[in-house]
Amino acid sequence: MDDLTEYSSVVAGLLKSRKETVAVAESSAAGLISASLLAVAGASAYFMGGGVIYTLAARSALLPDGGEALQGVRSASEPYALWLSRTIRDHVGATWGLAETGASGPAGNRYGDDPGHTCLAVSGPGEQVRTFETKRADRQANMWEFTRGALSLLEETIRGQC
Repeated sequence: MDDLTEYSSVVAGLLKSRKETVAVAESSAAGLISASLLAVAGASAYFMGGGVIYTLAARSALLPDGGEALQGVRSASEPYALWLSRTIRDHVGATWGLAETGASGPAGNRYGDDPGHTCLAVSGPGEQVRTFETKRADRQANMWEFTRGALSLLEETIRGQC
């Protein structure tokens, strides 16, 4: 079993045993976080939904207006990731919100972040946010690393609440 399948299975088991749910808002991981969680049998017991919030148009269509909460906050930052995790959790009605926002590559983003940069956040009964850097320009490899990082952070945060 590869580590991504293991992370997904462990997180799924934790959520199911606690009768808790998760919603995901991701950008640079492009749906891989959601797909990894949904690949575990019984996902309907814990996965509430989510979206790939890759553009402002997608954010406007899929999430409530951030208003003043987003004044001066840029994408691919810890404050934005935390806002995403809280907003998707509340908007979908999940126990936990999981968010990822970054630059998968091969180039950096318009905010000056290098490729391989992402910010991850979990919110729910516990909350954590972290910046994650792969230091690589390999787009697909970064997307998978962002997914591993997000699932690992979710597991860590849930375990912190046990």
